[in-house]
Amino acid sequence: MAGSLAGLRVLDLSRILAGPLVGQMLGDLGAEVFKIERPGKGDDAREMGPPFLKKQDGSQTDTAGFFLACNRNKKSLSLNLSDPVGQDLVRKLAQSCDIVIENFKVGTLARYGLDYESVRAVNPAIIYCSITGFGQTGPEALKPGYDGIFQAMGGMMSVSGHPEGVPGGGPMKVGISIVDILTANNATIAILAALRHREQGGPGQYLDISLLDCGIAALSHFAQNYLITGEVPERRGNGGYGGIPSQAFTCADRQIFVVVGNNAQYARFCEAIERPDLFADDRFNTGPRRIENRKILVPILDEVFQQREAAHWLAALDAAGVPVSYVNDVRQMFEEPQVKAREMCRSIAHNEAGTLPIIANPLRFSETPVDTYSAPPELGEHSVEILSGALGLSSEEIQHLRDKGVVG
Repeated sequence: MAGSLAGLRVLDLSRILAGPLVGQMLGDLGAEVFKIERPGKGDDAREMGPPFLKKQDGSQTDTAGFFLACNRNKKSLSLNLSDPVGQDLVRKLAQSCDIVIENFKVGTLARYGLDYESVRAVNPAIIYCSITGFGQTGPEALKPGYDGIFQAMGGMMSVSGHPEGVPGGGPMKVGISIVDILTANNATIAILAALRHREQGGPGQYLDISLLDCGIAALSHFAQNYLITGEVPERRGNGGYGGIPSQAFTCADRQIFVVVGNNAQYARFCEAIERPDLFADDRFNTGPRRIENRKILVPILDEVFQQREAAHWLAALDAAGVPVSYVNDVRQMFEEPQVKAREMCRSIAHNEAGTLPIIANPLRFSETPVDTYSAPPELGEHSVEILSGALGLSSEEIQHLRDKGVVG
């Protein structure tokens, strides 16, 4: 069954993470994605290991797990963008594409004649998405930057981690490259909105997507609360800003996470942990009072949960209808019955490894399901297919380009 974006063609000039994730999502949804990579080396993400994928005989490939995470459902064309002939080939490819994705530093592609204005000159309908650290404007637009920089600069680290004065207290980076991932999601939304605008008769357009902007927007109610109060949010470790309790608790064997969202849940919570007195207590019997007295209530609950194993508390709170979960590591997460039932881990064919386990696309469609996954491509795997199919080049012309070092 064709995906919801079948018929669209994407020119993916991006590398590392945020941009490639956009191309992967569009590919998952059925678009044809041409990934342009440097001859010989390819996307830097290919070597961002260990770990590296292993072949069927157990020996190691030169493909990092990092690359595998964000490049499935693409076709790789190995092409030298610094060569004028390579640049001309990209412009010709862009004529038949709907979308361009790039995450070069501001101004780099203009030197190659591959910036928005140059591409629009040959394809006025193009949706051209530029992803940069700081955006195309502002005093720091030319600076380089990676995910951790934007977690720090954008305030995300300031609200993550334990409070000052406790062991390990201080700002903390989110473990994964969360700003890259959020930026990719925002860029995908922007592209789909621009496509809708074009379908309604509008022109193509340029999308300026910044990691810094996306990181700030992700602060959501934390930043909004500051804007209306002037109070800088404090770090609460594993505790939340909503209902109390809303945090991790250490049980006799492992941790669980509990969220009590309203007073009715809190009443059932107190019954489930066999402490109805904590609901009758005037200090804790409403949501606002629990928030005001969280530093009194939480230590009491810490002591309660330490008395029994996590499985006991999980069963008791589940039975009471109180949201609760184990605090899982990645191995434990993939063993969760719900995760297995949702088939969030799939196996697909891979040339070297035989099979490749992947994280499934989380989007579920009733009419256009995401059920086709091709493995992340080998460097230049589809060079001949793209040059002959999309540009109509003969085998002799392609070989000539290879001899000149334009095509890898």
